[in-house]
Amino acid sequence: MSKIKNAFENGKAFIAFITCGDPNLETTAAVVRAAVENGADLIELGIPFSDPTAEGPVIQGANLRALNGGVTTDKIFKFVKELRKDVKVPMVFMTYANVVFSYGAERFISTCRDIEIDGLILPDLPFEEKEEFLPICREYGVDLVSLIAPTSENRIAMIAKEAEGFLYIVSSLGVTGMRSEIKTDLASIVKVVRQNTDIPCAIGFGISTPEQARKMADISDGAIVGSAIIKLLEKYGKDAPKYVGAYVKSMKEALK
Repeated sequence: MSKIKNAFENGKAFIAFITCGDPNLETTAAVVRAAVENGADLIELGIPFSDPTAEGPVIQGANLRALNGGVTTDKIFKFVKELRKDVKVPMVFMTYANVVFSYGAERFISTCRDIEIDGLILPDLPFEEKEEFLPICREYGVDLVSLIAPTSENRIAMIAKEAEGFLYIVSSLGVTGMRSEIKTDLASIVKVVRQNTDIPCAIGFGISTPEQARKMADISDGAIVGSAIIKLLEKYGKDAPKYVGAYVKSMKEALK
C-alpha cells in the first residue's frame, strides 16, 4: 500500500524538494527535519547528478556543490536510513535515470525499499520507457511517480490512468526555477487527470510565494517547492535550517 497518499490526508500537501549534500549531509538532515516540523507533508530528496537536464541554475548549483562536497549515492542511502529513525512523513527520491542505471536498477530500488523511500521521480524517463523500471519498482513497493508536462496534451489521460503514488504536474515549460507568473492552463490539465485517476496530483516548477502555492493548491492537491528552498541553502549554508523552517511554515499556512 502506498504511503505517499498519507501526505495528502491533512488537506493540501506541501512538498519540499531538497538536494542531498548541499552544502553537506548534516545540513540536509537539519533542513529536512526543520521542513517536517513546520508542516512539510512529503519530502523530495534530490540525488545529485552531473548533468541535471530538468533543472534551472539554482538546483544545478546545488547539484554541483553537493558533488564537489563528495556526496555519493551510497552516502545518501546511509543518510536516509539514519533520517528515517525520526522522520515519519513520506519521502521520495528525485534523480536521473542514469544514476539508477549506473548503480544497478534492482540494487538501487531494493535499497529504496530497505531505507523506506516511498517513491522515485525520474524527470528524464519518458513515459514510454518506464517499463525499464516499473516492474522492479512494483516488486519492491516503491512508487514510480509520473510527471505530466504542459506538452503532454493527448497523453495526459494515459499517464494519469497508470499513475502511482502521486502525479507530479509540471507547471511550465522549461527548467525548474522561480517564476513571477505561471501562465499554463493547469485547471484543464487537472480536470483530465481527475477524470482518469483518483491518485492525488501536486504542481511543481516555479512556485516560490505563498500566493502562488495557494493558487496551485486551489486547482490541485498540493504544491511542490524546490528552487526557493535551495536559494535559502545557497544564501545561509549551514545556518539555513531555521530559515527553511520559517519559509515552509509560511507556505503551509497559505495552503490551509
